[in-house]
Amino acid sequence: MVAGEPSGDLLAGLLMDGLKARWPEVSTVGIGGPQMLARGFQSWWPMDKLAVRGYIEVLRHYAEIAGIRRQLKARLLREWPQLFIGVDAPDFNLDLEAGLRGRGIRTVHFVCPSIWAWRPERIDKIRAAADHVLCIFPFEPALLAAQGVQASYVGHPLAQVIPLQPDARAARRALGLPEQGPIVALLPGSRRSEMRYLAARFFEAAALMRKAQPQLRFICPVVPSLQAEMAQLLQASPMAGQITLLQGQSHAALAACDATLIASGTATLEAALFKRPMVIAYNMNRLSWRLMHRQQLQPWVGLPNILCEDFVVPELLQDAATPQALAEATLAWLQSPGDVQALQQRFTQLHELLRRDTPTLCAQAIAGVLSR
Repeated sequence: MVAGEPSGDLLAGLLMDGLKARWPEVSTVGIGGPQMLARGFQSWWPMDKLAVRGYIEVLRHYAEIAGIRRQLKARLLREWPQLFIGVDAPDFNLDLEAGLRGRGIRTVHFVCPSIWAWRPERIDKIRAAADHVLCIFPFEPALLAAQGVQASYVGHPLAQVIPLQPDARAARRALGLPEQGPIVALLPGSRRSEMRYLAARFFEAAALMRKAQPQLRFICPVVPSLQAEMAQLLQASPMAGQITLLQGQSHAALAACDATLIASGTATLEAALFKRPMVIAYNMNRLSWRLMHRQQLQPWVGLPNILCEDFVVPELLQDAATPQALAEATLAWLQSPGDVQALQQRFTQLHELLRRDTPTLCAQAIAGVLSR
């Protein structure tokens, strides 16, 4: 198995629960993170070696990433597992899967690449790479079947993990926060490249929000490997000493907050499942942005908006993601309880659509692949 970032690690951990329930003696190896390691996974490289986003950023690390993939492929061909599962990270995993499948190793790809949003040409690569695709959105299997790719809808694992009615007070107590008073969660991304482009903007936006509403409190969950860098960025910001940095605990932060300023990515879906109003932001290398923007097929970037097929939450991307704009859009949620209630109803409907017994459905689909 290979998972390349925290969201993939979470997905893989839940999938492993299904594998272990069906095959208690299963052995899993490859590249993974803490959720996988906690379930007995043996990781041959640190997961954060793969956690790079954006064309230009990937180019800077290409030699190292390509070297890891070559070594991993060679080792898997020597040890010959019964199955290889690539968890998201399509730019890394699809080429690896194609190479392994071409030599006779069965392959499963978990999470359909978003060919419905951008880069539709990847369907050819998916067809060559995967014996089966595990899909987390209900419309994807039919789309893949039309292109000759076998697939199953397994629900979105996060929809099963996150409760339909989050307990904000319990989350605040667990984090040592007051049960009363407005709290904004800042989530500038789980990758180093995201953090470097967004954290300073988020901290400046927080300063503007604090100026408008002095009673506001701010929390910022950070993946453990980036704690030191985030602390340095905060120290250099106008909010030094005024934002609580959390070691991980992003789910607790989302449960505890009243609104979140958040980087585009899987975390936005987590925020939607916690029924939290959000402002989605993104900023990256300018050339990477131009290349990605040209391939965009839909008007939305954030997953909640894509799934709802509407701008249900604001998206402030690239040059639009100024501290002033971010602050104003976040404060607007705190000042509009009626809009928040309507959004929460819509997110509850989305949650029910995505909620399935994902570990069991994954194991059933994988058993079908192994029996063929």
